[in-house]
Amino acid sequence: MSQYTLAGRSGLELEGRNSVETSTSGVAWPAIIGGTFAALALTLVLVTLGSGFGLAAISPWRSPGAEATTFTVVTAVWLIVVQWLASALGGYITGRMRTKWVGLHTHEVFFRDTANGFLTWATATVVGAVFLAGAATLVASSNTTNVDTAAGGNQVTMASSSTVSNSTAYFVDGLFRSDHPTSPPTVDERAQATRILVNGIHSDIPADDATYLAGVVSAHTGLTPQDAMTRVVNTTVKMRQVAEAARKAAAVLAIFTGLSMLIGAFIACAAAALGGLQRDEY
Repeated sequence: MSQYTLAGRSGLELEGRNSVETSTSGVAWPAIIGGTFAALALTLVLVTLGSGFGLAAISPWRSPGAEATTFTVVTAVWLIVVQWLASALGGYITGRMRTKWVGLHTHEVFFRDTANGFLTWATATVVGAVFLAGAATLVASSNTTNVDTAAGGNQVTMASSSTVSNSTAYFVDGLFRSDHPTSPPTVDERAQATRILVNGIHSDIPADDATYLAGVVSAHTGLTPQDAMTRVVNTTVKMRQVAEAARKAAAVLAIFTGLSMLIGAFIACAAAALGGLQRDEY
């Protein structure tokens, strides 16, 4: 066989291979978008159900939401379940609804299915994050507007102090609580006490601030200066303990959220591969 014949056959084989290649992308965007909406809808339903069980808000404070110890057990499992079910539904719909690929090796079909499932999970994650960020911005702007529209300086101060934190206000109330109060603290004094206590969470309260706050507490509660100083120190210690619990709860939340998202990505890929396999089989 001559060199020309070999070259011709090689050219014919190359031309035959190129003739079965398609110009369209292997990314099935219509199926991905459909799977994304299905995953987001199921996530909304599951999150709504979770809120009914007290899992919508995680808080170390006494009254709202679940406690940090409850979160580490129950809410972590719920996060994984939500990601598992939503990603499985979105990935399966993507794999089952995509257009059948003809003339491809089974390995290539498997890769495309898993890739489309991963893109479904990624799209749903990004869209969900955008909506959450938008909702958080809307809530923050609403609180700012409520404070700005208050009339008068004292009312603005009162609105600002009330929006700092209900839990911080609880500690301020305890600071000025007394069986025989001499006079209630003014709005400005409560606001200053709040700022001093919040600053004491991250570092030691300066001596001047501690002396001032103890004097205010003593003047409005009838306590001796020494007892008032002891109350200020004890209140600061309690707030630090609660802040540390909040930090740990936030760290655990971030860890389990990341793990649940990784599990969701894997489940979406596997479900898309299964859906694509059944699509080609049936």
